[in-house]
Formats: sequence, C-alpha cells, structure tokens
Amino acid sequence: MQIDYTHQDPWISIVNDLIRDGTTIIVKSSLKVRDFMRPDPWTLTVSDTLQDSLDIILNRRIDGVPVLDNSGTLVGLVTKTLVLRELSHGRPLHCPVKDIMRTNITVTGPDEDVSTLITVSVGNLPVVDQGKVVGIVTLSDTIRAYFSSVLKLKEELNTIIDSMHNGLISVNEVGEIVLFNTAAESLFQVPRDLAVGRPVESIVPQSRLNEVLRTGQRESGKLTFRDKLMISNRTPLISNNRIIGAVAVLQDISELEMISEELSYTKRMKDELDVIIDSSYDGIFVTDGEGRTIRVNEAYTRLIGLPSEELVGRHMSDLVKEGVFNQSATLAVLERGERATLSQELKNGNRLLVTGNPVFDELGRIVRVVTNARDITELNNLKQQLQQAENLTKHFQVELNKYKLSDEYVIHDQKMKDLVELSIRLGQVDTTVLVQGESGVGKEVIAKTIHRYSLRSNKPLISINCAAIPESLLESELFGYAPGAFTGAKKDGNAGIFEIAHQGTLFLDEVGDLPFHLQSKLLRVIQHREITRIGSTTPVKIDVRLIAATNRDLWEMVLRKEFRRDLFYRLNVVPLYVPPLRERKEEIPYLAAFYLKKFNDKYGFNKQLDGKAIRSLINYDWPGNVRELENLIERLIVTCPVDIIKDVGLPVPDLQEGITISLPSSPLLKDAVKELEAKLIHDALNRYGSTRKVAAELGVSQPTIVRKAAKYGINLRED
Repeated sequence: MQIDYTHQDPWISIVNDLIRDGTTIIVKSSLKVRDFMRPDPWTLTVSDTLQDSLDIILNRRIDGVPVLDNSGTLVGLVTKTLVLRELSHGRPLHCPVKDIMRTNITVTGPDEDVSTLITVSVGNLPVVDQGKVVGIVTLSDTIRAYFSSVLKLKEELNTIIDSMHNGLISVNEVGEIVLFNTAAESLFQVPRDLAVGRPVESIVPQSRLNEVLRTGQRESGKLTFRDKLMISNRTPLISNNRIIGAVAVLQDISELEMISEELSYTKRMKDELDVIIDSSYDGIFVTDGEGRTIRVNEAYTRLIGLPSEELVGRHMSDLVKEGVFNQSATLAVLERGERATLSQELKNGNRLLVTGNPVFDELGRIVRVVTNARDITELNNLKQQLQQAENLTKHFQVELNKYKLSDEYVIHDQKMKDLVELSIRLGQVDTTVLVQGESGVGKEVIAKTIHRYSLRSNKPLISINCAAIPESLLESELFGYAPGAFTGAKKDGNAGIFEIAHQGTLFLDEVGDLPFHLQSKLLRVIQHREITRIGSTTPVKIDVRLIAATNRDLWEMVLRKEFRRDLFYRLNVVPLYVPPLRERKEEIPYLAAFYLKKFNDKYGFNKQLDGKAIRSLINYDWPGNVRELENLIERLIVTCPVDIIKDVGLPVPDLQEGITISLPSSPLLKDAVKELEAKLIHDALNRYGSTRKVAAELGVSQPTIVRKAAKYGINLRED
C-alpha cells in the first residue's frame, strides 16, 4: 500500500493509514472563508473615479477594492498595483474606474474550505454570497488561517494517536524514530523521550522498518519482544514517488493466541456439526427447553418456504397461532416429556412427517428439542408426475408418426397469411379459441401454430377427436376415472386427457360432436378449472389452455338445442375461420407441388403434373379441401403409369351453376329491397345449406343471416 497525503507532516499520513487501510484520504481543514474574511469591505461603483479608488487604498490601507454596478452586483476589482500603474502612465484622476478595473475576477464563497483557497494565488479575493459582495480575503489572511488550521489539526492528530490502543512507531527515511505513541511506550517499556531520534533497531530490533524503507513494500506478520507476542503491520510513507519514512502498527496478541488455540478446536467441532445438519435431506428444527427456535437447517427452510430469519427466536406456539403449521411436535415433546411423532400440515400446503426428540441435562430437564421433518407431499407429487409422464409417453408415441407442423405450411393466399399471423399473436395470450371450417381445411395446423408460439410451447399439445371416440369411452378419456370406477377399470385408476395436458394446451377437435350430457361437464371444467374423475368426488385442479375446432355450424346447433348456448359462448371467445380450398385457389398449384414432392420422395418416383392437369385442379371445387387434394396426388403418383400426369380424373365444373336472381315485383324501392334480400337468403340457403356458409358468401355475419331469415319467415334446415 502507498499512502498519499496533502500535508507534509507525517502524523497526518499515519492517521490516514490507521483509519482507512489501503485508501487514499485527503485531510481537509474545517476552517471556512467566513471565519477569517474581512466583512463589509469598502467598495466602489462604476461611476467612481480613479481619485476615489486612490483615497480608499491610501486612507484605509487596503490592497484591493471591489467595484459594483448600480444593482450592487460585483463587476470588477481595483488593486493598489493597478492604481499605481495607471498613475505612472499618466491616467487622469477623474478617469472612471470602469475604464481601468479588472473584470476577469476570481471570487470565492463564504463556505469555501481554507485548504482549497490556499491553491488560489490571488492577492485579493472578493467573497460573494447570492450575488452580493459580503467580504474580501487577502493572500496573507489565507496563509495565516491555513497555518492556524494545520496547527489545530496536528494537535487533534496527536491526541488521536496517543489515545490509540495499538502501539505505533514511525521512522524517517534514515530509520530514526520520529513518532512513538503512548501504547508503544507501554509495549516496549521505553519512554518516548528516549525513543524519538534514535535508530529503530536499537529500540525494537525485530521491527523490520528498515527493510520496509529499503524495499518500499508493505509487510505484516508476528514478532516476539521479551515475553510478548505481537502482530505488526508495516507500511512505507511515500511522497512524490519517494520513500520518506515507514510506520508500524503493533498489537499485543499474547492472550488472544492462547484463546485462539482453545477456540480453534471448538470452531472445528461447530463447523462439522453445521455441515452435518445442513447436508441432511430431511428438515431439522432445534428449539430450547422452552420451545423457542434456536436453529433450522436449509432443508427445513426449503420445505416450509420461509427463511431462517423468520423462524429463529420465535416460540413454537406463536408459529402455530400464525398458521405456519397446524401443530407442533416440539410442543408435544415438552408436554409429554418424551419423543413425539405427528403429521404436520404447513401454511404453503405441504405435509410433513415430523418426529421430535428431547435432549436432557444432567438434572433430567429438557434443554433442547430436536425435530426431524420429512416431506411426504413430495413423494405424492413424484408419484403423480411419474404417472403423468407415463401417460405423456404413450401419447407422444402416437404423435411421433404425425407430420411436423413446419412441413405442413404451404401458405400463399392472403387470407391464410392473415390467419396464420393472427394465430401467432393469439399464442401470446392464454384465451380460448374456436377454430371453424370445413373438414380437411387444416384446423389442427392452426391449433399447432397457436401452441407453438404460446407461453406453453415447452409443455404438451394434446389433441383428441371427439367424433372418433365412442360415446361410452369419451367421458373416461376426457376426465379419467378413479380406481374401481367400473368393471374392467385399472386398479390404480387412469388420468384423463385434461390431466395429461396440465399446464399445456388441449385441442378438442370436432367439438360439435360432443354428446349433450358431456357438454355440461366440459362447461364446468372451463368455468372452475378443475375436473372430477369418474367414480371420484375429489376435484383435481388443472391449468389447460383450450382450443376447440368444428366443421359444423355450432350456432345452428344451438338454435336446434343440440349444443348448449352457454358452452358455445365459452368456446367462442376468439373465433377463427379457416376458408375452404375453393376460396384460396391460388394455393392449389403450390400445395400440389408440395404433395407431389412428398409422395415422389416417399415412393421413389419422379412424376410431374402437366399444365392441363394443374388447370383441372384449380377449376375443381374441392369439397374435401386440402385432405382431398393430398389423397388425390398420392393416388395419381401410385397409379399413373407415365411420368407426366395429364389427366387427374376430376369432373368438369358446371360454369352455369350459381344463384339466379329475378327482378322484384314491387315498384316501391323499400319493398323491392326486402323482396330481393329475402330471395338472396332463400336461394343461398338452398345452395349452401349452412347459415355460416351463406354469411360468408353474402359478406355478412352469421347472426345477421339467422335474424333476417326469421324476419322473412325462411325456415332453416334441420340437417
């Protein structure tokens, strides 16, 4: 360590070393300018003359006069030297001072420290406070004040050093003692008067201060003087990169050394005990004989969910009253005077098996109670997680045979681009989505897209087709069953799809085919976020993001009372409509190329589609949508004997097919509009059958079609 200091007195640097070991400290005086300035000085105004300034300087015997403007603000300074120089140059006495004053003035404030002011080499320094001249200081004033401050500081330092408990010895650059405090006199039994000025090796041969002077390096270590063992820190004193001395701080540690040896064994035993307690997987809780907590290990704080600071020092009865746990094995031990084991339920919901053991003193009194705690909640959770993992493994084995989502993306239609972009945005919010569209349009792809970009993407996406599972099995598949719920059930029960999808996403495909009696149960799951297994009365909390899909018109089913209205509103939070392939025909060539490559690679062919064949694909209406197109391409690949496929075997579309509209019979515009509107809706219903398809064709909402059909007395189909 190198010590830097402002004053040249080494006493200051020594105190710096003692107070802030290794830190540079600049010692400043507490003397302020206001303590030694000359208040209310004589001043001049800008309208005064050279004669006025000469009178003040001669008569008042001052060297500098501040010049103020009409508002009392300092604008210049006239000094004795300046006046004499102007007179020697022949300047007339009636000359205004504003023509000769100095305007680049250095000023100070009344609260400025004298140690800062000493660096300003100005003979006269105006003191300005809030824009007004309140005093003036000269260089000689500053020097006298600074010298007085240094003397006072030296006295304070002498007092501090002599009041130190540690011995302190300082030497100059030739190794002679310059400082020997009272504690050093006591340590070495040598009066200060005999020590100061003598070579340090003659007083303390083992001090090694001469070695510090030679190397300039800081040292620390032990030294023995007669029967005393001391620890010594030795530091060089450096000024302007030159070693000007060294200082040693010494402390008698003879008694401490003996105590240290006794404590060393105790500390090792304590460390071993701490390691043993904290390495225990089980929680350990120790109280005194009155039931007040002494310590807890890390495992217990993990189990209880509270830091040790909130437990240590607390009485067990208070912790029970506050509900940290419902009962205490410690209190049971103190009451019975023997070991006690009980099941403890914690505030955070965990359940522990705890055993309290009393520790007796030689008089048979309980002085400690040591409680061991084991988390049986973790065991139950691990069992449930293992079961869930097994169910997921079975489900994923089926999913591995499906195409990856990225391989199904062939998007060139703007409607589909907008739909995918909306699906990605919906992934960021945990809301229920209803995907609607005809069979084969790719509703599951949209569900996978939502899940992939959701906060649950690292959790499973579980899909179930409500139309593909027999009604008798669908309830157990969705909600699971308890052990022995019915004949043939597994003895351990079985988790349903909702439990398997916990914290993930559940895709309910063909939700319109869900039996009516299960719709109410699904509604309860959505509302309460819990399921009840078949044969059980215990609800199970679930956290599932729900995506439903259907190719049926749910609203028409609601009107026909085939689908619950309240469930429809619960599912239809964010509706998405996947347009059929006939409404995005620009994608047909790209989809055909995609499936052509897929099946060529699969079967080892190199077949291509002729331009005529592609036009036939575009002109076809595709009632089976993308799935029909995929199946057609595969059929053509495996059945066509030539590499260039010209005929795809599709029927030629009837170009005359469409909605025919006749002119209304009413001459009034209002009635004609109603008649035409009723005709359009009636013909569209005959053509498309579904009110949702009619709404899409006519460019209005589906509820609008239902309302207007009722208005014009048009019967909706029951199929």
